[in-house]
Amino acid sequence: MSADLSTPADLADRVSAICADHAHLEGPMLPILHAVQAEYGYIPEAALQIIAKANGVTRAEVHGTMSFYHDFRTQPAGKTVVKICRAEACQAQGANALADSAKSKLGVDWHGTTPNGAVTLEPVYCLGLCACGPAALVDDKVVGLVDDAKLDAILAEAGA
Repeated sequence: MSADLSTPADLADRVSAICADHAHLEGPMLPILHAVQAEYGYIPEAALQIIAKANGVTRAEVHGTMSFYHDFRTQPAGKTVVKICRAEACQAQGANALADSAKSKLGVDWHGTTPNGAVTLEPVYCLGLCACGPAALVDDKVVGLVDDAKLDAILAEAGA
């Protein structure tokens, strides 16, 4: 992750290579988007036209695909990504209040990153931990029974 973005030519060359690596697939756009995000940590704006051309679609279609899927980013994420479950079972266990608390403590809204780059806050729609809601995903670790105290510990460990 976090490949060099030093010049537009570097980005164009690398994204073109990613597109070529996936050209043999049927419906390669999603794998290409995932690969670009894995390379850079997000999908740079300048990559959209390159991906569009490689797939024979418009830039708007690439953007539409990206915006449909919540996991694609248009900006780099913070060092730690905290996703709070927004599904009904977690809402019934207090996820709405937890989400409001997280937004307030971090000073960001959904998909926002703290000014120090430590934490990005995102919604997620079911982590499969319904019996232990509200649940969160901290980077790749699922955490259940998240209350304000546990949230504070998560955010403190993340450097928020």
